[in-house]
Amino acid sequence: MQKVAVVTGGSNGIGFAIVQRLEAENYQVVNLDIQPSEAGHFVECDVRQVSAVKAAIEQVIRQYGRVDVLVSNAGKHLSATIEDTSEAMLDQLFALNVKGAFAAVQAVLPQMKQQRHGAIVLMASDQALIAKRSSFAYNLTKAALASMAKTTALDYADFGIRCNAVCPGTIETPLYHAAIERYCQQSGRNKAEVHAEEAAEQPLGRLGQPEEVAALVAFLVSAEAAFITGSLQLIDGGYTAQ
Repeated sequence: MQKVAVVTGGSNGIGFAIVQRLEAENYQVVNLDIQPSEAGHFVECDVRQVSAVKAAIEQVIRQYGRVDVLVSNAGKHLSATIEDTSEAMLDQLFALNVKGAFAAVQAVLPQMKQQRHGAIVLMASDQALIAKRSSFAYNLTKAALASMAKTTALDYADFGIRCNAVCPGTIETPLYHAAIERYCQQSGRNKAEVHAEEAAEQPLGRLGQPEEVAALVAFLVSAEAAFITGSLQLIDGGYTAQ
């Protein structure tokens, strides 16, 4: 029987690479996103709305009869100190990065409990373990996801459900390039130079690629990772080891 995977935010960047990788491994992949994509079975869904996520996942279960994997990937970055973070900005970031994951995990658990198996991956960040400048709210949300992975792993281990967090460092995605372009517009700096500096900050001398993160996710949801749960899996080129 073909396994079913739900991926949130699967239309771009890391999420798109995850959808492609899981499809290559013969999963039926459902991509919940607000931006249309040919990746997976696209379902328009704003993950900030708990009721919308619940309805979308209930439809997946009605259609396919199971959910074997959830990858909660939808999220965004915010560059700001605590003083520069408004209440509205904080609410918006938590709604997407944290409440979106909460909604997806909560929605798949009843089916996974009934099946007595399931694998959940939350997309955290190296900032779940370390701090970076001008990253107050983003850092806060990613630390929250790390905590969610660990508590969910403990609460549902008896049902054969595993939950882990993947913690990427600097990954070369469209969002990364957009952030660099914004910085260069504000600072007047050359994008090629800034990009080279970012790569040089990594011990391995380069940025990570979305496909590399997708490979780690694919491993974590596979049978080969059956004894891994409640973990924070770094994929950061050695950045946090410095």
